[in-house]
Amino acid sequence: MSHEFSRRSFLKTGALLGASSLVGGKVLAELAGPAVTPVQAAEKSTIVAVTSADAFAAARRAVDELGGMQKFVAPGARVAVLANVQRNNPGTYTKPEIVRAVIEMCRESAAREIAFVSWLPQTAWDAAGLTPVITAGGATLTIADRKDESLFAPVPVPRGKALKDARIMKDFLDYDVFINVPVTKDHLGNRFTGTLKNLMGLNSPVSNRTFHQENWATDAGAIAHLEQCIADLNTVVTPDLCLVDATEFIITNGPFGPGELLRPQQVVAGTDRVALDAYCCTLWGLKPEEILSIRYAAEHGLGRLDPSAVHRKDITL
Repeated sequence: MSHEFSRRSFLKTGALLGASSLVGGKVLAELAGPAVTPVQAAEKSTIVAVTSADAFAAARRAVDELGGMQKFVAPGARVAVLANVQRNNPGTYTKPEIVRAVIEMCRESAAREIAFVSWLPQTAWDAAGLTPVITAGGATLTIADRKDESLFAPVPVPRGKALKDARIMKDFLDYDVFINVPVTKDHLGNRFTGTLKNLMGLNSPVSNRTFHQENWATDAGAIAHLEQCIADLNTVVTPDLCLVDATEFIITNGPFGPGELLRPQQVVAGTDRVALDAYCCTLWGLKPEEILSIRYAAEHGLGRLDPSAVHRKDITL
């Protein structure tokens, strides 16, 4: 899981990235081809849904069922974690217990560094109760000033249909392993947010604004543009592991809330973002094929939308 690019990897992607780009290793997808090979496409994805009133225990069990954190984090690896802390209303942010579980599992796998990366301010992390958990666990919080575009690296999106260029946090590109830890919930306009949309938290706010056309919350064409941009962004950033907080989340007035709460008390883990989001949106009766970001990501080859192509482990503690 070394972060260094080999010469062969550089030759394959260097022309696409351009001389001005800062290039990550494992955290960036291969830019010159589909994310899912024909062999992989023939295999079933595995996702694990653990139901428990104890979110910490559920998170640990979900990862254990996938082979344990050591499967994703090698000794000495530098790990970047992306949580959701947009607001501190109930059901709008990643639970501290899940964050604590991620840190402990990475520590047990002998990670050299664990950093939570964000351009959201320190006050957001404090309000969600995540700062003391991160500090107590010996992890760090790396915040990029959202107003300073020099802190974001240009990354071309060669397979993008709507998004042609992203601007990814430079600090994020220094890490070997990427763990995506979103909360699933309602979202204005596109109705759903989960693993796919969470990656906007790595892209500069200036770049993210191009995702939002006029009347993006109500106009069908603008919503489709937003959803395509989300899917396109996911073609260049690849989480090694996704751990979704579906313990308690809003199903109205998203993404900031307050809103009506649903409490499935689940933590859902896997590596297939399409399969994970497809499952999570069904928790409150949404149809995966009607959530455009999920459908567009499947069209990009980022995962499996067909439930028959997914093996789901359901566990109750």
